[in-house]
Amino acid sequence: MLQLVCASANPDKVAEIQQLLDGVVNLLPRPAEVPDVVEDADTLVGNARLKAAAIVAATGLPAVADDTGLFVDALDGRPGVHTARYAGEGCSYADNRAKMLDELNGAHQRGARFITVAMAMWPDGTELAVEGVCPGHIAPSERGDVGFGYDAIFAPNEADGLTFAEMAPAAKNGISHRGRAFAALLSALERR
Repeated sequence: MLQLVCASANPDKVAEIQQLLDGVVNLLPRPAEVPDVVEDADTLVGNARLKAAAIVAATGLPAVADDTGLFVDALDGRPGVHTARYAGEGCSYADNRAKMLDELNGAHQRGARFITVAMAMWPDGTELAVEGVCPGHIAPSERGDVGFGYDAIFAPNEADGLTFAEMAPAAKNGISHRGRAFAALLSALERR
């Protein structure tokens, strides 16, 4: 079984990635001594590459990293690569959701899409990058209590009006941006 060190330090993301790779990849935890990576690239691919390269350099082992952005039509594509820090450095998930709902207050066009780039990188510098996209819209208020991040306000087009936070994890993983990205990564790894 392929072993990959997970570059994410976000426990919610790690749990989701573990579910998505279970049985195919032995996901090793990010070493606690590896400092946070400054995600200052201007693309999702660039940020995923920074994280993967830091883990490969620290461990000498192959790594897997991802970066996700929420692109909202009415906000001209924001927050995009700044999704995790939308409400500022050190903000909470709730802060990000509140800021978005405030900025979209009264907006009729609420279309949005989540995009995740998943990347595997090896010590020789070889990398594999894939993308997963989930179109949907931003709900007018928070609904549901499952998941994390923007799950309570993002309603995917394929979920009959439910937000991610109202869906069972397996149902969410079947249509989510991260689910699609890691399914594509698994397929690419099997062909490698």
